Amino acid sequence: MKVNIYYGGRGIIGDPTIFVINKIETVLEELNVTVERFNLYELKNSIVSLPSSLNNCDAAIFAATVEWYGIGGYLTQFLDACWLFGNKEKIKKTYMCPVVMSTTSGEREAKTQLMTAWEKLGGLAIEGICGYVADMMNFELNKDYGTLIEKQAENIYRTVSQKAQLLPSSSNSITVVAENPMTMSLSPQESEQLSKYASDESYVQQQKEDISELVSRFSGMLEAKSVDENRMYIDDFTEHFVKAGAVDGVFKFDIKERKQSLIIEVKNADLSCYYGIKDNPDVYLKLNAEIMNKIISGRETFQRAFMAGEMQIKGNPGLFRKLDDMFAF
Repeated sequence: MKVNIYYGGRGIIGDPTIFVINKIETVLEELNVTVERFNLYELKNSIVSLPSSLNNCDAAIFAATVEWYGIGGYLTQFLDACWLFGNKEKIKKTYMCPVVMSTTSGEREAKTQLMTAWEKLGGLAIEGICGYVADMMNFELNKDYGTLIEKQAENIYRTVSQKAQLLPSSSNSITVVAENPMTMSLSPQESEQLSKYASDESYVQQQKEDISELVSRFSGMLEAKSVDENRMYIDDFTEHFVKAGAVDGVFKFDIKERKQSLIIEVKNADLSCYYGIKDNPDVYLKLNAEIMNKIISGRETFQRAFMAGEMQIKGNPGLFRKLDDMFAF
């Protein structure tokens, strides 16, 4: 997979957009994606020829910084060139993710402008990232912001690798059909019943009580099971380990509900599982107990969970893909 980043800012120190695209680039490269960046301010004399660079990529990231108003001249010039000289058949198959950061205001409008422009060119526009940054230092040090950016980078990877189907947009339609609006076909009786459910507080309250009762029952079942907390998941991995598929590596699982990380080490077809600390693992995985339980019960795989956005990974993607072969859940 190849992703091109087209940065339309001025390249100044403290530009929040540069911080965001650097983080996205790091995540994509960890997923074995080839990333090429085009700083339009350095290429301003050859922007008219840049649309040809879209021919060899699967997705593009258009990155803008709103310092006053709009996406800026460089990206506008690049989009004009795409309209005049771009390969429209290739653009139709190319995903575009907008990244717009603002130091004043107008980031949402600029993001919409990029998405609309790409759809008018016939391309596939992904939702993207936009935000306002008043204090660059606080923005860079905020771990929650970093996590949001990393998740969006993973979403780009999933969308492109799965060739996800996007809903049609009027922006890339030549003819807008207004005669047949999309409506839900309900009989008068169904409409009446639906409105009753929506407005009946006693019905809603009964649903809440039923859910509360189910939660209590399952909580009791879990307590009665009396699982040894220090052995949770360790026996599952040990019992389902397949030596024939073993590949040397260290896997670190950060499970949301667990205080310590689950470490799995494989060396020379020997397995070691324990809870503790391990720096610089080959693969780092972050997920919650619900997803882990689905995996060890055979209702989910590591690969499907990642592609569905239910876990985050860092490190060696090739080694990560071996997990489903090494553990036959």
